Amino acid sequence: MTPQQIAESGIEAARAGASVIHIHVRDPETTQGSRETAFYEEVVARLRASDVDPVINLTAGMGGDLAIDPSSPAESLGRVEGTDLVSGLERLKHVEVIRPEICTLDCGTLNFGDGSQIYVGTPR
Repeated sequence: MTPQQIAESGIEAARAGASVIHIHVRDPETTQGSRETAFYEEVVARLRASDVDPVINLTAGMGGDLAIDPSSPAESLGRVEGTDLVSGLERLKHVEVIRPEICTLDCGTLNFGDGSQIYVGTPR
């Protein structure tokens, strides 16, 4: 959950042979997924200071979640718990600061989770 734990898990994976570490971070207080640049910076700093050298792949997908109520989809847009919807550029702020080797950003819209959640990827 913490940046330290996430980094340690990545280091352990690299020592076991992983060549790419794909990183999502969480807010240590809430345990929820986060886009907080400081959390990513800590994880990446710990990885880079370690004795392993994997390719660092930061997710940029956080912020595309749109949860809807299937019984009233139009009325519930953006109002259902689980919605975390920001622009594509907002999703890339930590990538611009940290400059990892690669990052992932889903560019298309898709169904996600249990069927009442959509990942929104706007083309622009």
